[in-house]
Amino acid sequence: MSKLTSTLVASAVFAISATAFAQSTPNDAQIAGIVVTANTVDIDAGKLAEKTSKNKEVKAFAKQMVTDHTGVNKQATALVKKLNVTPEDSDISKSLKEAGDATLAKLKGLKGKEFDKAYVDNEVTYHQSVIDALDKTLVPNAKNAELKDTLIKVRPAFVAHLEHAKKIQASMK
Repeated sequence: MSKLTSTLVASAVFAISATAFAQSTPNDAQIAGIVVTANTVDIDAGKLAEKTSKNKEVKAFAKQMVTDHTGVNKQATALVKKLNVTPEDSDISKSLKEAGDATLAKLKGLKGKEFDKAYVDNEVTYHQSVIDALDKTLVPNAKNAELKDTLIKVRPAFVAHLEHAKKIQASMK
């Protein structure tokens, strides 16, 4: 598969996920499930990139994704425990997991610069989709004030990740 094709497939998968985000109105337990799933998907991709990439900048970015998204998951888990909410699966979280698994499968078939480019392109698309979901679906539908506040507080980290990924993406052209 050419790198253009794999990039288009990844972009299409995340565009579908973004559409699913926009069409659903999750409750707080489902929002918690979506947050945990979204972070786990990026942690898995980051771990793969840490192992696979030979590019120092890509490896460092991947390591940061694993660290930061693990931290967000710890925050989310602590909050749902405190609120006595059990994260629930939803169509959105299931779609994210399926898209994440599909992306990992595609990335595992790539090596070298082709892998690096596909991983970084995916990170740009993924973080933009998550930011859109936060703005259009998760924050507006969160009923619990603490959950809503946590979502608002983590948003700048996702924006910083997106900008960092775009910077790496631009340097690869």
